[in-house]
Amino acid sequence: MVETGTASVTGSSATPPQDGAGMLWAQRAWIENRWHEAVLMRVGEDGNWASVQTGVDAVQGATVLDGPALPGLVNAHSHAFQRAFAGLAERRDVDEDDFWSWRDRMYRVALRISPEQQRAIAAQLFLELLRGGYTQVCEFHYLHNAADGSAYPDDAVQMARAIMAAAQDVGIGLTLLPTIYERGGFSQPTLREDQRRFQADADTILAMRDALRCAVGQGAHSVTGPAVQVGVALHSLRAATPIAIERLIAGSDEAPIHIHIAEQTQEVDDCLSETGLRPIEWLCRHAAPDRRWHLVHATHSTPSEIEAIWRCGAGVVLCPSTEANLGDGVTDLPGWLKQGVPISLGTDSHITRSAMEELRLLEYAQRLTRRLRCVAAAPQAAEPSTAARLWSRVLQGGGPAAGFAHWGLQVGARADLLVVDTATPALLGIPPSHMLDALVFSSPIRPFRDVLVAGRWVTRNHTADGAKAIASRFVEAMKQIWQEPPRI
Repeated sequence: MVETGTASVTGSSATPPQDGAGMLWAQRAWIENRWHEAVLMRVGEDGNWASVQTGVDAVQGATVLDGPALPGLVNAHSHAFQRAFAGLAERRDVDEDDFWSWRDRMYRVALRISPEQQRAIAAQLFLELLRGGYTQVCEFHYLHNAADGSAYPDDAVQMARAIMAAAQDVGIGLTLLPTIYERGGFSQPTLREDQRRFQADADTILAMRDALRCAVGQGAHSVTGPAVQVGVALHSLRAATPIAIERLIAGSDEAPIHIHIAEQTQEVDDCLSETGLRPIEWLCRHAAPDRRWHLVHATHSTPSEIEAIWRCGAGVVLCPSTEANLGDGVTDLPGWLKQGVPISLGTDSHITRSAMEELRLLEYAQRLTRRLRCVAAAPQAAEPSTAARLWSRVLQGGGPAAGFAHWGLQVGARADLLVVDTATPALLGIPPSHMLDALVFSSPIRPFRDVLVAGRWVTRNHTADGAKAIASRFVEAMKQIWQEPPRI
């Protein structure tokens, strides 16, 4: 049902405001999991949607959108610093290359990055994410300390502040998730030397959370963009002790809690060897996850584990391009969809930065392994469109992953939207009814003409303010980081 503040509207009987200030009108917009015609939207003073009406003519002074309107998506899993590593680990000089050898090389990159470089890298990344369909990003942040492993003496959250500043530079929404990272593995009670920048126990993370919230409350880095959300995260069961997990849960509130889990088969085997339980089994039995929890990857899951996650109300964050790039494996997408577990998307290591590519790969991996087509579609539930079903599910799951009770083109949600560029070659001549199908599966080069975040245009006609300066700072940071050719 489409809300208009106090009443629901299903047709042209709605009486729109006469003043066009803060009004946007779209010939078509994606609302309640389908296209609606003639949609008038009003942005409130708080940057949220104050009204969304369908079947309504545009009022004088309203901004008429130059294409169909889609709600922005949440990127529910990001390691911003890894944008500096994208495309630089695609060579092999040893007999075998896997997740664990990639991780060793990634650690060497993490040891090189300064707060200033972090801001430059994150700003370029966030601009690319906006262009790729994301208006909110959840930063799973564990690059806490100085390069020698010590805390920054003047500001314990200096690296996190750099990410906040980058989000302000670009205008994207941000959910910061400071992350526990205190041991190298189930049988490794301390961190490796090359993990020294990640060190943070439960008390440290709770203190970081409070410090970041204080900074947000004082207006730091939120003058020109949406307010920053702050939750917490555990890197993984192998990197956080049971005592730390218990302590973090005890100190948590209603904000999101994220965790990497069951990404690799070795991780599952190690957990079984150490605890007698698979990772998701252990979490459900000992941590009592609830709707605040979002399990990143969960690639290697059993039907009983999927049911357990559904029963507790937690969600999963799928990162198809990273999971493919790292050779993690293929998730049980039909299992998650059938059970009704909340699903969101993440770009993780940022080997790609487009929501369309993530959705496409999520489906194509199923087609390749099952030798079927349109695996995610559900005609028996009146959902014959693969793209529409996937888009709707990640839209619904993304809001809670980022800490929002409302998300999408609905009253009370933040006023974010994407304007589809129907002139991009892959969409030329496509019937309106199949626009979303082509958007996901026909590889448009530049899918979104304009992007709105919290009622403010951050991209217009494929152009963002400050984009050239952001790119220049990113290039300079990359030159500094890679003064010597990569040995990775």
